[in-house]
Amino acid sequence: MSSRESLPPFEVRTAPRWQHSLLDSVLACSGCLLVTAAIAFWHLYPRIPNISIVYLLVIVGLASTRGRYSAILASVVAFLSFDFFIVPPVYTFVVYRIEEWIALFVFLVDALITSQLTVVLRRRAEQATQREHETHILYDLIRLTTHENSLEQQLHTITQAVVDVFSSWGIRDCVFLQPDQTGAMCVRSSAPHLREESSLSFDELAIAQVAMAHGRIIDLSNSFPSVRATLARFTHRLQLSRMEKGGTSSRSCLFIPLSMGQQVIGVIRLGIMDAAQHFLHGERPEEVPKYANASTAFFWAFLDQATALIEWARLRHENLSIELLQRTDALRAALLSSVSHDLRTPLTAIKASASSLLQEDVQWDEEVRRGFASSIEREVDRLNRLVGNLLDLSRIEDGALKPDKDRYPLPPLIYEVLDRLQPQLQGRVVQAELPTDLPPVELDYVMMDQVLTNLIENAVRYTPPVTPIEIRAQRSGDEIRLFVADRGSGIAPADRERIFDKFYRVLDKEHEDYSPAGSGLGLAVCRGIVEAHHGRIWATAREGGGTVFTIVLPIGSRERILL
Repeated sequence: MSSRESLPPFEVRTAPRWQHSLLDSVLACSGCLLVTAAIAFWHLYPRIPNISIVYLLVIVGLASTRGRYSAILASVVAFLSFDFFIVPPVYTFVVYRIEEWIALFVFLVDALITSQLTVVLRRRAEQATQREHETHILYDLIRLTTHENSLEQQLHTITQAVVDVFSSWGIRDCVFLQPDQTGAMCVRSSAPHLREESSLSFDELAIAQVAMAHGRIIDLSNSFPSVRATLARFTHRLQLSRMEKGGTSSRSCLFIPLSMGQQVIGVIRLGIMDAAQHFLHGERPEEVPKYANASTAFFWAFLDQATALIEWARLRHENLSIELLQRTDALRAALLSSVSHDLRTPLTAIKASASSLLQEDVQWDEEVRRGFASSIEREVDRLNRLVGNLLDLSRIEDGALKPDKDRYPLPPLIYEVLDRLQPQLQGRVVQAELPTDLPPVELDYVMMDQVLTNLIENAVRYTPPVTPIEIRAQRSGDEIRLFVADRGSGIAPADRERIFDKFYRVLDKEHEDYSPAGSGLGLAVCRGIVEAHHGRIWATAREGGGTVFTIVLPIGSRERILL
């Protein structure tokens, strides 16, 4: 449960019944006698014939605040005191006039009816208030539980809620137990938190196992016959253990199985006072007059709601696990599908070139041998870039990608990448617009080389050979903006953000010849590297057709200080 918020307790009044009755009697008698004294002192009767109605104020007040007993007692005391002290002849219960008998009788009946109606209204108001309080408690339980993310936190929220809400009923601790993979009962959550020296004993775990197996409540002092023999040895050892530890008999345990339909999902062990056990079994001892059946129903409704939340949390946890497995399988399938093509193609070329060089019956001239060697070197570089992308992506996802940054000018880096990619750029027009006054940028040279290489290779792979590739850079405040633009078929708006997801590829149906299947790793690696440099990368549509990839990199703290 959150340390900042807890459920309100479900309060009960534990005053003994005789104290409650004594206070009601004193209030009823004193209130009616005071009214009688006031009427006699000021001689209000018979000058005001209906002065007896003043007693109704006392009766209604007692009925609305104290209950039926005080209201009925006040009605009788008012009837007798008015007759004895007010109605002539005074100091006697004799009444000579028949109309006065009728008036007294009507007054008594009115007082009783008024008190009864007031008590009924008071009880309904109390029930409405109690239902509202119960609803708020159940709502807060759901709200606090759904705010937690992990299953362990949700279980702790529920066990702590049982103690917080029902602490006034004698419940001091709550432990939730479930079977592990081997079927043995283990503690999943507890409130207050169990320490090693106060953890559950083997006997308590065995009793919880019996409660779950039978699906019945087990009170160590009153277990049902079918398991009494099974529990005898466990109960005896527990009692001896408590006596050795100096424990008292006023504190015991109750094991309640939590069921969803026919399935028992776990057991809660309640550490309670003996007086509370009578309530939990539906009884109402003299010491706890407020343990009514309605409150008992709320206790079981609370446990039912807690059971539903525990099952919901478990299903949600399992659903997340299944979803994670499904995503893992999907990524594995995407990895195999994407990488297998990029692996097979260069391996096939390397195999063909190497086999040709090993043919002894064919005399290759030096130029052809150099061509085979160049092909092998080119395909090995391609394989190396693919493996590098996989490794970089793994480092990005693990948060282990740490750029080794230093200050480098961008134009030499871009020209070096273009020179290295000349074999792939043959016949392709590349327009580079790089101002000479660009300040150096703090970056990892090798990583940014890989970003530019991936972007330019994408432009070559996904655009027609006759279209140009443009590379521009400009300064914008404390940032450098780098643009890599092409004249391909463009990217649909729905795909512009997803292209930076791993293994995601956009198929160009209009130019299928210029859209070979790639691994779907290049742009994901680009975004990870750029963000590791505290920069940003995105794709936009280009006016006239094509796509523009924009990279924004901060210049660096040194340049800002010089400025």
